[in-house]
Amino acid sequence: MLRNREFWLVMTSGLLLGALGVMLAVWGNPENSGICVSCFIETSAGALGLHDNQRMQYLRPELIGFVLGAVLSAVAFRDFKSRGGSSPLTRLFLGIFMIFGCAVFIGCPIKLLLRLTAGDMSSVAGVAGLIAGVWIGLKGLAHGVELAAQSKARSSGSLLIPAFFLILLVFFMVRPGFLLFSFQGGGAQYAPWLVSLSSGLVLGGLAQRSRFCITGSIRNFMMMGLRVPALWGLLAFIAAALVANMVTGRFNFGLYGQPGAHLEYIWSFLGMGMVGWISVLIGGCPFRQLIKAGEGDADAGLVVIGMFIGGALAQSWGIAATASGVSLYGKISILAGFALVAVGSLLFRQR
Repeated sequence: MLRNREFWLVMTSGLLLGALGVMLAVWGNPENSGICVSCFIETSAGALGLHDNQRMQYLRPELIGFVLGAVLSAVAFRDFKSRGGSSPLTRLFLGIFMIFGCAVFIGCPIKLLLRLTAGDMSSVAGVAGLIAGVWIGLKGLAHGVELAAQSKARSSGSLLIPAFFLILLVFFMVRPGFLLFSFQGGGAQYAPWLVSLSSGLVLGGLAQRSRFCITGSIRNFMMMGLRVPALWGLLAFIAAALVANMVTGRFNFGLYGQPGAHLEYIWSFLGMGMVGWISVLIGGCPFRQLIKAGEGDADAGLVVIGMFIGGALAQSWGIAATASGVSLYGKISILAGFALVAVGSLLFRQR
């Protein structure tokens, strides 16, 4: 009975995430970016004045909804558990570099699959990179590479991230003068806020109950094969997004002229490879980190803070790729990230 319920929770999460990922773009979000956690973080960081790219400034209601939806679900089902203490500073830096990897690819693992199901063949390099990164991460785990064990936290630190996103919701509703909004570019493209917020709340709640995660699904499949429900959730995501793209006329098969994409395949591969590797080390992709932070995981909360710092730096330092390609700073950030993760893996190897 429990296994059957888990299966349908994961399937529902995958179906809704795939369908809404397309429909939110139809309703106003950037094309092929109806849901993109890294993009949302970069634009939200800009809205808070953490970078000055005027084309990337909008406080995304979906992002707020993901966290608050997870909080409401965790509290309702008594899953909110304060925990933390697992290599916090390391997780902060890994969160920064995970967003660097997404920024070089131009998208998080969710957007990666949304691009693929919209016919964007330039995303195939990113898919290969993500799978390779997860595989490397699993090899590390098999050889004793893991961060310190968590402990139950008795402080109020686990409430800080949910409180922060609640404050962001207030900011979005009140619109104080320091909150910035784009008038052109990706930050000026958005679905009606109530639709965005509602979608985020539903997806956040479902993801909290199902533990759905793109990289987690790939990891579990590599470890246990077809028996894991997470794989079927991933397939449901792909199927729903593919059907939604075809029905709405957004399926455009090809390499050239794809929205939010570039043709530097090696760097797309490496960027997503770094995201996959880091995701295995910290226990989930950017989306999963938001959900875990909403259910009391202070370590995931530090990753979220790192992701906001990474989003701000990716724009301020010119790390984020554009349709014209990947900058020198973007390439350096990827190589530095791989060096950091490799050295860290050696340091955290349990002998």
